Amino acid sequence: MKFIKFLTLIVLFFAAASFVQADILIDSYVAQISKADKYNSRGQRLQSAAAILRQDRANFHRGRNRDVLDQNDSFFHSYSNREALEKLLERGWASPGFYSAIKNGYPLALVEIYQSNAGYYYVRVTLAN
Repeated sequence: MKFIKFLTLIVLFFAAASFVQADILIDSYVAQISKADKYNSRGQRLQSAAAILRQDRANFHRGRNRDVLDQNDSFFHSYSNREALEKLLERGWASPGFYSAIKNGYPLALVEIYQSNAGYYYVRVTLAN
């Protein structure tokens, strides 16, 4: 009976330890949203905040229309990672008012890319101004 209690405690300990592990910050950068970020390469106006963020990264990594305050990141250098940005944002979090600010203005945003304990990636976006 003592062995079963001991074994149960060990299992509970390791189960609790796995929940305590924090998500891992993979990369972060500052994005300065400009007029150029609101249009795709065919000149069409982008309608969603995620599409605008994605275009900002495409502009940066392709070396076109880089904004003065844009910072480099290694995660969105990959086209497939940029393509997944909408899903990453859906899984993540954005500052209150972010969606309106990015669609209607030219905010400065801190973007953080995390990997969760479960192995999936997500993005947190905080308005800097």
